[in-house]
Amino acid sequence: MTTITFVRHGITDHNIEQRAQGHTQNPLNETGRVQAALVAKRLSDEQWDVFISSDLKRARETAEIISDEIGKPVDFFDERLREMDRGKIADTIESERIERWGANWRLLDMGQETNESMRSRGMSFIEDIASQFVGKKVLVVTHGYFLGQTLKELMKDESTGNDMSNTSVTTIEHNGKQWEFLLYDCIKHLPEK
Repeated sequence: MTTITFVRHGITDHNIEQRAQGHTQNPLNETGRVQAALVAKRLSDEQWDVFISSDLKRARETAEIISDEIGKPVDFFDERLREMDRGKIADTIESERIERWGANWRLLDMGQETNESMRSRGMSFIEDIASQFVGKKVLVVTHGYFLGQTLKELMKDESTGNDMSNTSVTTIEHNGKQWEFLLYDCIKHLPEK
């Protein structure tokens, strides 16, 4: 069976500030690095055949921390795993958007990527992985909103993929007919809040 385990990157200051990240190259914060170390320790109990990450800094940093712990380098960085492109609103918070473009900024063309585009590149990635790495255990570091949109499309379930937690672990397996969840948005490696 082919399995793909997705890990959302550790938390960033942008996450805390609710600042649109998109394709920005912002780093993990100290808490994000601790989260990444905790998920890395959890993942070190398993053998991984293939390790892939988004090329954006927060995902790359998470992947490097995991790589050090599991003793396996990232095989390649894939731009299809990037977060939603936020266009003109990247690096802004809501109050700044209202100040710059007005309260109805959502009605303007801000050059943001569509959910359909994200779902398409997510499915393209999964189809490629499933055909290239049949029967392998694949580890993937990516982004929350992108992962959520990909899972909605893959599972044909709009109730899934909402508010994925930082460094959560989600594993899907192809059972010969369809993909199914083995693990979903699991953060058992993180301390209780």
